[in-house]
Amino acid sequence: MGLLWALFTVLAAGGQAVRNALQRELTQTLGTVGATHVRFLYGLPFALVFFAAVMLVTGHPMPALTATWLGWTLVGALAQIVATAMLLFAMKERSFVLITALSKTEPVHVAIFGLVFLGDQLTVPLAAAIGLATLGVLIMSWPKQGGEMLALRPILVGIASGAVFGLSAIGFRGGVKTLSVDNFVVAASTTLVAGLLIQVAVMTTYLLVRERATLAALFRAWRPSIRAGFMGAFASQMWFLAFALESAAKVRTLALVEIFFAQLISRSFFRQSLASREGLGILLIVAGVVLLLNS
Repeated sequence: MGLLWALFTVLAAGGQAVRNALQRELTQTLGTVGATHVRFLYGLPFALVFFAAVMLVTGHPMPALTATWLGWTLVGALAQIVATAMLLFAMKERSFVLITALSKTEPVHVAIFGLVFLGDQLTVPLAAAIGLATLGVLIMSWPKQGGEMLALRPILVGIASGAVFGLSAIGFRGGVKTLSVDNFVVAASTTLVAGLLIQVAVMTTYLLVRERATLAALFRAWRPSIRAGFMGAFASQMWFLAFALESAAKVRTLALVEIFFAQLISRSFFRQSLASREGLGILLIVAGVVLLLNS
């Protein structure tokens, strides 16, 4: 498929940056848990539409679902819930673009998890690309002296969210790859719908038991939530298509282009500027992505 995976990844990164911005705004009215559930509850209907369209166009029968496939998908779904909540929590306390950058230490975790659990190859050029891009992220986000050090908690949470997102990526790629289907679009769409069904069931149950007021507020905020849900479903569809074609380490390293989308959004909507040190970090990320695409 050549670089088709790269196209899917860039589209996913752009969609995800927009969705994160929409969710960040919703944390003001819905809280971290409510805003986390938006991407799942309002994304599921769109994912079902995508799935129905894929099955109709391809004429493919419903794939045979296995316990192994379900196990991988369950890991991906649950890890994504935790990672999203951590990301939104950190974004409430620090800048949107900075926390996005911190979460993008994910390729290092993905490469290790992929090697251990899926047997994905880690070549020298790929390792160099991951290291270079991650160094750029660290330069962008390393705490300054004084007041910055007092805000260490969101920085640590942002980095930890990257590790959990990495585990989620491995789970979902494992689900896509273990589904015995000869059509990668069908495999990706099926796994996406299953993951969202799990996430909606878990999050809705939690809110019904612990935070019914938040669930009611979530339904009242349906207008902005629909936009976030659509962008979430679109981004997820693109991620899963990329995972079906290429290793999670390569996909998640190229996904660092989301930093550029986040910076554009940060300047346009949140009026947050970019420091010179952050500019150097971005240059290193670009170098890492270029090396990745030529590895």
